[in-house]
Amino acid sequence: MKDCNQCGKCCQIYGDGGLSATQAEIRWWQDNRPEIARFVQAGRIWMDPETGEALTACPWLKPLPNQNKYGCSIYEDRPDDCRQYPVLVSDMIRDGCEMIEAIDLKRPKVAQTKLDQLMIDSRAQQR
Repeated sequence: MKDCNQCGKCCQIYGDGGLSATQAEIRWWQDNRPEIARFVQAGRIWMDPETGEALTACPWLKPLPNQNKYGCSIYEDRPDDCRQYPVLVSDMIRDGCEMIEAIDLKRPKVAQTKLDQLMIDSRAQQR
């Protein structure tokens, strides 16, 4: 399994209503990051602050200049759904994640162990 190459696929796939945030996260954004809270409506995240409609893409995913990569402009304050992805190798396969290598497909249990190890820091940073 490779390290994340910032292809942005996961954010593009789930940035249009496929994510959620806890009430604690939403309250934290309201208190500390109102620019993020603007994109929350009725407990749903990434809603257009003007129309109330779901956005078709995550508003925080930004292409990096002169690269075929993406960055998250709220990375340190992103919701746990983002922080914890990917959870399962099967999700990565389904989503076309570029971290997957051919060997991972042949040895999914080993790949899952490697993924869990790679993600241990991100998953531990929950609020």
